[in-house]
Amino acid sequence: METKYLETLVCPVCKGQLQYKPELQELHCPASKLAFPIRDGIPVMLENEARRLDE
Repeated sequence: METKYLETLVCPVCKGQLQYKPELQELHCPASKLAFPIRDGIPVMLENEARRLDE
């Protein structure tokens, strides 16, 4: 995923800033405690596709 686009993405739940985790291919939102997957270089920004970070 191109890191230059990360500045424009926000969490769809709380509108908070996301953290890119390249080793997991995920975008993490510390505020909502959700991890959004990146599939084939495309972030899947759907709440029902995210996993809880407390898992």
